[in-house]
Amino acid sequence: MTPQILVAGIGNIFLGDDGFGVEVAQQLMRDELPGNVRVVDFGIRGFDLAYALMDPYDAIILVDALPQGDTPGTLYAMEPDLSTLDRAAPESVVETHGMHPLKVLAMVQAMGGRPRRLFVIGCEPEPCGEDEERMGLSAPVARAIDEAIAKIQSLIARFAEEQAVAPIGRH
Repeated sequence: MTPQILVAGIGNIFLGDDGFGVEVAQQLMRDELPGNVRVVDFGIRGFDLAYALMDPYDAIILVDALPQGDTPGTLYAMEPDLSTLDRAAPESVVETHGMHPLKVLAMVQAMGGRPRRLFVIGCEPEPCGEDEERMGLSAPVARAIDEAIAKIQSLIARFAEEQAVAPIGRH
């Protein structure tokens, strides 16, 4: 059975490097991907992402700016421990025009959903002022896009391999 995969680009294009996930999704949508892979630019639509995460995907890849204090353009690839969601109660309802991935995941859990596998491809943004709005990615973050796409394609191939060698009855 071919694994069903969602690649979700997240971010606000009006806040500079926060638009990283959106740009990666836009570029991936121009590529020829297998039919089992759905790429969506969710932008800041947390509600839409929450409802998409309720669908029975075998794997979900979230792509977002991820400030960790490293050099701008640094990429991170991680598989978060979903059991931590049990301890992360949402402090407020998901905004219909806002995006906080942990709140979205908590909302999905509250609705009875739980992603089977969740991966995050994140990119260290270049710092900018809290009130500073700017369109376009900084040079180091823009340079990280091709590597992020390569990581996503590698994950997609890995999921297909894992599914091919999975014992009968495991899904």
